[in-house]
Amino acid sequence: MKTDVLRSAESLRNSMVDTLARLCSIPAISPHNGGTGEEAKINELRTIIESLGLKGASLSIERVDDEVSPTGSRPSLFLEYPGCQSRRLCILAHVDVVPEGDRNAWSLDPFKPEVRGSRLYGRGVSDNGTCLVSALYALKALVDAGITPEYTILLAFVADEEMGSNYGLQPLLERGLFRNDDLVVVPDSGNDTGDFIEIAEKAMLRMAFTVLGKQVHASLPHKGLNACRAANMLAYEVDEALHKAFPQEDDTFDPPFSTFEPTRRAANVPAVNIVPGREKFEFDCRVLPSVPLDDVLAVVEKVCRDIEAKTGAKIELVPERLDSAPNTSPDSEVCRMLEKSVREVLGVEPKTGGVGGGTFAAYFRKKGIPAVVWSQECGGVAHQPDEFTEIEYIVNNAKVFALMMAGE
Repeated sequence: MKTDVLRSAESLRNSMVDTLARLCSIPAISPHNGGTGEEAKINELRTIIESLGLKGASLSIERVDDEVSPTGSRPSLFLEYPGCQSRRLCILAHVDVVPEGDRNAWSLDPFKPEVRGSRLYGRGVSDNGTCLVSALYALKALVDAGITPEYTILLAFVADEEMGSNYGLQPLLERGLFRNDDLVVVPDSGNDTGDFIEIAEKAMLRMAFTVLGKQVHASLPHKGLNACRAANMLAYEVDEALHKAFPQEDDTFDPPFSTFEPTRRAANVPAVNIVPGREKFEFDCRVLPSVPLDDVLAVVEKVCRDIEAKTGAKIELVPERLDSAPNTSPDSEVCRMLEKSVREVLGVEPKTGGVGGGTFAAYFRKKGIPAVVWSQECGGVAHQPDEFTEIEYIVNNAKVFALMMAGE
């Protein structure tokens, strides 16, 4: 049976590439980040699934209200396929993508995927399109081979992962759509060798700072209050204070320390001769589980008050946090299943560890449901210009998932 499964998955190579290109030609960017959401991509995915001949599969769409969305909601698509056991193997991929950024930095249209040699290029082909397609075609490989999965298969294609899952997995978990005995795989992180299984994540803290001063002509700065200068001071002082206060290390993670990164900055004034009266910038922080986020925020609050006193500017801080969840045990059933399939397909010895955080797995772990994160993927290309995936990785991932589904 194992040989039949792998041969069946291999035969679907070209179909996987075509499907991935087809899906990634549809921008699925959050309406909170300048896009129109996932509706068109979910509709196309449903059409694709219905054409695959997965007799016995049931499809359903779960919606979460979102007044910013053009449709008033955000859709997630669930595919369930019966197995020998009622217990479910759940594989979750997200359909949303980040914006393309500076188009001049791309050598192609980010939403017109292209095959170049052994790779497929385009926005979302790696994050998270490769594994979305791999999971779907893993199931098709079993069906085509005439093999009934050992477990009931639940494939969840979920909205809003890139912006925090407020309109995706978080409310869907609260609806009771998942069970405590589910075997959960989240293929949203990995490496080129495919030998790393993530069982732990750092806490995640995003902080939006708004600095309010007084706008004036740049020739009369003494009549205003330069919010740009105050924001520069604030960003530097927050960066310095956090790294000094929290130097702890934990070798479970790569990197082994907490990260505190200033990232996005909003546009301020339209001309160089205007002193801005308002500045907004953000930090993305991935914090070791041993460091309480309340302690991090206390340090930041103190810096804000100090900069207010020094400059006279008013500072508003809006944090968004995801506290660390309990680790998944390396001895958990789902981890052992995944290790076995990875050894069989890739011929490598898997190792377990932690990452910076931000996948679906943390939400499951908080609910007491063990979840593992794995994929063979191209390291460092997600969210970058000329994002790409190796076509071989798409097929390899499908083979690993197919063996798990078959109980091999």
